[in-house]
Amino acid sequence: MTIQEAQQQVDAWIKTTGVRYFNELTNLGILVEEVGELSRIIVRTYGEQSFKESDKAKSLNDEMADVLWVLICLANQTGVDLTEALQKNFEKKNIRDAVRHKNNEKLKPEGSEGNR
Repeated sequence: MTIQEAQQQVDAWIKTTGVRYFNELTNLGILVEEVGELSRIIVRTYGEQSFKESDKAKSLNDEMADVLWVLICLANQTGVDLTEALQKNFEKKNIRDAVRHKNNEKLKPEGSEGNR
């Protein structure tokens, strides 16, 4: 599925099953909630916190998909073509960061001179 197809499928689902979009402010709040749920799973999986019983049924894949779903809703509501926006973002990063990360001593591999 392309990003454009995802935007179209979310729009179709919202207009049929979902009845209508929540307003943009509500969807922003939902996005923040979903990012929080994603954070909780990542912190417990890769960080130092342990899982609570209520977290064990949560899936990293599902939480990422929830974040993407709400982001697509906001893009649809505000007229953002995410394919175009992502392409422009790549162009921006390729210009701005062409050598920035390669020259970052903090990103050199372990054991290289820059990390001793």
